[in-house]
Amino acid sequence: MIHVIQNIYPKLLLYSYMTKDALLETAKRIAPFIHRTPVLSSTQINKIAKTNIFFKCENFQKMGAFKMRGAANAIMNLSAQQKQNGVVTHSSGNFAQAVSLSAQMSGIKAYIVMPSTAPLVKQEAVLGYGGEITICPPTIEERELAANKIVSETGATFLHPSNDLDVILGNATSSMELLEEQNDLDYVLTPVGGGGLVAGTALAVQHFGNGCKTIGGEPFEVDDAFRSLESGKIEFNETTDTIADGLRTNLGDINFPIIQKHVEQIIRVTEYEIIAAMRLIWERLKIIVEPSCAVPFAAVLKETAKFQDKKIGIIISGGNVDLGKLPF
Repeated sequence: MIHVIQNIYPKLLLYSYMTKDALLETAKRIAPFIHRTPVLSSTQINKIAKTNIFFKCENFQKMGAFKMRGAANAIMNLSAQQKQNGVVTHSSGNFAQAVSLSAQMSGIKAYIVMPSTAPLVKQEAVLGYGGEITICPPTIEERELAANKIVSETGATFLHPSNDLDVILGNATSSMELLEEQNDLDYVLTPVGGGGLVAGTALAVQHFGNGCKTIGGEPFEVDDAFRSLESGKIEFNETTDTIADGLRTNLGDINFPIIQKHVEQIIRVTEYEIIAAMRLIWERLKIIVEPSCAVPFAAVLKETAKFQDKKIGIIISGGNVDLGKLPF
């Protein structure tokens, strides 16, 4: 089992399981449990950005975000005993929903630790999918303490939202689908929070990208990944004051080596740039997206010289937004 090996031989695990075959097997495994999401484009957006953008719309995924892919793969790889004891995770919302729904589909218990700042719409969705919520203070340390307490009391298996290879491989399938439809992309961009999406995307691009490169987008207010690439070690944030609530987490020891090796660059954007990009997607694509997934589009708009006349893929990571608290 990947989860067992992961604790004993993390470096061996990384290089043994990040293969093209592993990605293909993952895609086949989770196909019955996810949607193949559409790819959209806009002539007007392309004119504004001076490039050609293909938006992979994971906001149309089951439970409304790409997280369904990683959660489904992780739960399907559990042993019978692990499934009997259920699963636990900590998440600001999207992975919480994904684990709850995936667990419900598999007939197992899901314990969900959520920070007190998690949007109400995401908390309600978790409850709707059968997850049992524990609210904690909004810090990584408090999340981990609460999750560890549940593990010790129930024997549930902990699923990390981003620093878990099963999750990363599941996340990679979004870009695999995108590259199947658009096999001549120059770049694929994703938001960067905990690092699970950008790491999975980087693996997919590495194996299926035909010279394509992976770039991350990150808010200045939580630019730990940008600083981590510069320093060569995992950095942390002193504050999490960003509208992109899904990006308020930090990298892990499993996804960081993948990011170091396969991600070309991380572009930082301001809160104003995030809101402007989010509004433009709403106005031009006519779809609901949350602030976090506007970040890579904001990066393209910011670096027009870099991306001009290129073919760009952007992962629209999710659409679970509180409509009562729109920033525009």
